Amino acid sequence: MNSLEKKQLGQLLSKVPEVTIYFWVIKVLCTTVGETAADFLNMGLGFGLGGTSAVMGVLLTIVLVFQYRAPKYVPGIYWLTVVLISIFGTLVTDLLTDALQVPLETSTLFFSAALAVTFAVWYGFEKTLSIHSIFTARRESFYWIAILFTFALGTATGDLMAEGLGLGYLVTGILVCCLVFVISVAWKSGLDSILSFWIIYIMTRPLGACLGDYMSQSTANGGLDLGPTLTSAIFLSAILFTVIFLTITKRDMIVKNDDGDKKVNSSPRTVFAQVVVVLSSLVFICWGGYHWLRAGLQISTTAEATQALGQTSASDLRPLGDLSPFKTITVATLELVDSGNLSAAKTKVRDLETAWDNAAGALKRMNKEKWAEVDDAIDTVLRQLRAFHQDSVACQESLHSLLTVIDTLNSTPSQIKGGHAHG
Repeated sequence: MNSLEKKQLGQLLSKVPEVTIYFWVIKVLCTTVGETAADFLNMGLGFGLGGTSAVMGVLLTIVLVFQYRAPKYVPGIYWLTVVLISIFGTLVTDLLTDALQVPLETSTLFFSAALAVTFAVWYGFEKTLSIHSIFTARRESFYWIAILFTFALGTATGDLMAEGLGLGYLVTGILVCCLVFVISVAWKSGLDSILSFWIIYIMTRPLGACLGDYMSQSTANGGLDLGPTLTSAIFLSAILFTVIFLTITKRDMIVKNDDGDKKVNSSPRTVFAQVVVVLSSLVFICWGGYHWLRAGLQISTTAEATQALGQTSASDLRPLGDLSPFKTITVATLELVDSGNLSAAKTKVRDLETAWDNAAGALKRMNKEKWAEVDDAIDTVLRQLRAFHQDSVACQESLHSLLTVIDTLNSTPSQIKGGHAHG
C-alpha cells in the first residue's frame, strides 16, 4: 500500500468529527445535558450516586462497542458516546468528592496527572496527539481515555472554582470564557493547534455547567428559572437537531489526514517549548489564584460569621456560623409540603440547593465534618422532593431531619476547625 492509499484509508476510517463551530456547540450542550441527566437519575429516580454510576458505566460500555465497530465517524453514535462519557466522567469526580470525601484539590491534581500520563503514553506510541489521526483502534482508545479524564478534570476544576473557592458559577463561567478567548487568540497567533484544542476541551466542561446552572436557577438567584428538566429538554433538542443537520450535510466530516492540522510551528522543539511555557503559566496562575482566593475566603468567612453572631472571638463561633438563611428556606419548603403542594416545594427546594452550593466553599473550611452532616441531610431532602413518585410523608421526614440538624448546629458553640464529634 503506497503513501497515497494510506492517507485515503485514514480519511475513510476517521472516527471523530472535524473541529468546527458545530463541534464546540454540541460539546458544551453535551456537558450540560450530562450533568442534569446524572442529577435526574441520582435524585429523581432514586438510583443514588453509586447506582447511577453503575448504570452509566454499562450504557457507556455498550455505546463504545458500537463506536469501535463503526467503520468511520457516525454523528449519532459519536455524540451519544460523548454525552454518556460526560455523565460518567462527572460521576467519577462526584463519587470521589461526595462518597469518599476526597478534596476537590486532590481530585484536580489526580486527574491532571492522569491526563498528562495518558498524553505521554499516547504520544510515545503514536508520535502525535492530533484528533485528525484517529483511524486505528489503539488511537481511538487513547482518545476516549483522554476524553474521560478531561470531563473528570473539568468537573473537579469547575466545582473547585465555583464552590470550593466560593466564586459561584457565573464568575467561574466568565473566567473560563476569558481563558478560552485567550487560548483562541494565541492559536490564531501561532500557538500549536493540538495544545490549544485540548486546553479548550477541558475548559468547556465547567463552561457547560455554568450555562446550565444559569438557565435552570431561579430568577432570585440570578438565573432564568427554566428548571433542570426544561433546560435538559432544550439542550437535548438542540443536540438532536444539530446532529441530524450534520448527518445530512456532513459538514463536520474530516477530509484531511494527520498532516491537516494547522501547524505554524512545525519544529518539535518549538512545539515542546510552547507546551512548557503555556502549561507552566497555567500552573503558576492557578496555583497563585487558588492560594489568594483561599486566604481571602477564610478571612471573609471568619469576619462575616463573627459579625453575624455578634462575637469578637473566632473560638466562640458556632461550627458553621449562622445557618438561619438555610432554615428559612427549609421551613418554607416544609410548609408547601404540609399544604400538599409538592410541585411548588420541588421548585422551592432549588433555592436551598443553590444557596448551599454557593456557601459550600466557606462553610467547608469552617468545619468540614459539620458541613458534611448538613450536606447529607440536604441531599436526602433533594432526593425525596425530586423523586419520580413523590412521597409526602418521606418529604416531610427528610425536611424535619434537616431542620433538626440545622437547629442543633445553630445552638451549639464550637471551634471552627473540624475534628469534633457530632453534637
